[in-house]
Amino acid sequence: MHWLLSGPLSVEKLTVKIAGLPASLQGKKLVQMSDFHYDGLRLSEAMLEKAIAASNQAKPDLVLLTGDYVTTSPEPIHTLAQRLKHLQSNAGIYAILGNHDIRHKHAKTEVTAALTNIGVRVLWNEIAYPWGKELPLVGLADRYSREFNPEPVMNQLDSATPRIVLSHNPDTAEILQAWRVDLQLSGHTHGGQIAIPGLGPVLPYHKNILPKIPLKVRRRLPFLRKNYFVLRHWEWAQGLHRIGKNQLYVNRGLGTYFPGRLFCPPEVTVITLQSE
Repeated sequence: MHWLLSGPLSVEKLTVKIAGLPASLQGKKLVQMSDFHYDGLRLSEAMLEKAIAASNQAKPDLVLLTGDYVTTSPEPIHTLAQRLKHLQSNAGIYAILGNHDIRHKHAKTEVTAALTNIGVRVLWNEIAYPWGKELPLVGLADRYSREFNPEPVMNQLDSATPRIVLSHNPDTAEILQAWRVDLQLSGHTHGGQIAIPGLGPVLPYHKNILPKIPLKVRRRLPFLRKNYFVLRHWEWAQGLHRIGKNQLYVNRGLGTYFPGRLFCPPEVTVITLQSE
């Protein structure tokens, strides 16, 4: 995707407070990257190189990848993995899968294997402990998978234990209110890609605008031919949100669908943890 359509990379930096965060984890730094859609069209090599460099420059303690590495065929994951193996992290790199990573037969297996082969730990309804038992890392199956079932995973943790949850689709934050989630990291939305300042993403208005566009125009522009369902809670399309007692951060992603991005740049997120 040409830089004119994707926009320049934005490195978002924020501090997230976590109640009961152990003193040993105070100031730990996370980098989140999401929605690569690496297929030779939706993410340029230059943008990917800049994102990896920005992540390494942050000197993260943990790198977290929140899904959609490919778009259709899983085959490009092998080339992407060779790029991602240059990511650096003190306590490892962890990943979950998105809806595009499980869309085709055997895609889940192929994407998981390619990431595992470069040392990335892929979590699918699993709990990892990169810093020990004091701050578990939960990785959930994608919302559109038949295996999405957070209850048996979340119930393994004591409610007094702070935790970080990786879940590709931010709509899951509504369901996850049943448990303690000190920080949920999601992607999926691309921030809406086209956002109007003061109004937000335009995609939620798509179904209302579509009938007003002449049919001959719609037929010439593929992205206007049908309605798209991406998200229920568009108010959570990007950034940090308080969902009940929980916190959710939604990364705008790196990949770009046509017709491109407007006021919604691709993103690498750097999060510093702090005790509440």
